[in-house]
Amino acid sequence: MTYGQIAVLCGRPRAARIVGGVAHFGDSELPWQRVVKKDGSLAEGFPGGIAGHQSALESEGVTFKDGKIANMADRLWQPNK
Repeated sequence: MTYGQIAVLCGRPRAARIVGGVAHFGDSELPWQRVVKKDGSLAEGFPGGIAGHQSALESEGVTFKDGKIANMADRLWQPNK
């Protein structure tokens, strides 16, 4: 998912940055590594920075191209499908 998708689901479509803050300071037991920017790029605020975020996703089988998630459109969670 993207930060913006979570914001929309919470009823605050313009609050993607707030979602990012919750991810950064929130419960580390939640799978925040699966939340990315809408273009497939990664979060600088993730533990270990972008490299840490990429490593966490690669351990789940996610592949990257040019610093972004490859085939982002296919990986993006779509709740209506």
